This record gives sequence, C-alpha cells and structure tokens, in this order.
Amino acid sequence: MSEITRVPLQPVAKGSVGKIWLGVIAAVVLGSGVAYGTRYKGVEIETVKAGTGASPTKSDVALINYVGRLANGKEFDRGEKAVLPLETVIPGFSEGLSKMQKGGKYVLEIPSEKAYGAEEKRNPQTGEVVIPANSDLVFEIELIDYKSAAELEQQRMMLEQMQKMQGGAGNGAGAAPGAMPPPMPQPMPMPQGAPQP
Repeated sequence: MSEITRVPLQPVAKGSVGKIWLGVIAAVVLGSGVAYGTRYKGVEIETVKAGTGASPTKSDVALINYVGRLANGKEFDRGEKAVLPLETVIPGFSEGLSKMQKGGKYVLEIPSEKAYGAEEKRNPQTGEVVIPANSDLVFEIELIDYKSAAELEQQRMMLEQMQKMQGGAGNGAGAAPGAMPPPMPQPMPMPQGAPQP
C-alpha cells in the first residue's frame, strides 16, 4: 500500500472570501466587455414583407423606394423610384440589397464600419452635417425591380433602334396623316447621378 501524505489546509483569513468573489465578478465583467467590444458588427435585415424570386447581385442596378435614418431615428435621406447601381453605394447597402427579393419591403441596419465610417457627410447647400462620423444607419427599403447592367444597355440600344426606325419611316403605311406614333415601351432608366445612400 502506498502512503498518503497529508497537507494541512490553512483557514481562509477573515474577509478574504468577499475579495475572492469580487475578483471573480470583475474578471467576468471585464471579459464580457471585451467580448462585446470585439464582436462582429454586421449588416442586419428585417423582412417586413417578403419578396419573390432571385436577389440582385453587386453588378446589378436596383429600382427602390427608401428612407434613410440615423440610429436615433432622425431622417437624413429619402428616395422614390431611385435607380441605384449596387457597385456605387456604401458596402452595407449593397450587401443588404443583395439579400432582398423583388417586391419585398425590408429594414436594413448598417454599422458605421460598413457605412461611412469616420467620414461625416454634409449637405452640399447648407454645409450642415447630415450624417455624423461613426454613425450606424437604418434604411427602410422597398425593392421594386432590378436589372443587370447588360440588360439595361440592351434595352437602351433597342430603344435607340426603334426611335431610328420610326423617325426614318415617316408616318408609315396605313397611318393617318399627323397621327401620333404608337407609344414605345419604356425601359428602366439608366442611372445618371443616382443618390448614394
């Protein structure tokens, strides 16, 4: 048989147990604070009304209605039937749109790192700061439609061809003199200076 060596335990000094518990609590609080500060802050999407079909890609152009607000609820921008190339908007906006479907309504929360970061945005007319530096942004978005840049270019070329054909043919056979030409189908407009949320 082996012999067990006994080590006498010393009694805990009076008031030491409280100090040990305070140290444990401090360590837990500090660890939680570090974990909270270093957690990944990503784009969050809440579906208000689900859309259907596929989602746009970063090379597509979206037609949307939107309202942009700061995290405190102050509105800084609004757009109706805005044409936005996804590759030209802030990263969080593009990332969020690429997870939405046509016909859907969404609330998109973008952390400052995926918005404008440390850069503040000013109103060009008044010079007023509209979006302070390091601001998280919230957008209400309705994705009306989207098309690829290639589809838009093809529609533009077809429209030009139709206009040339109508302009060169005059009134055409069987048309009443002075009659208006039939209405032409209108493609989604090409983006020209589209606002950038």
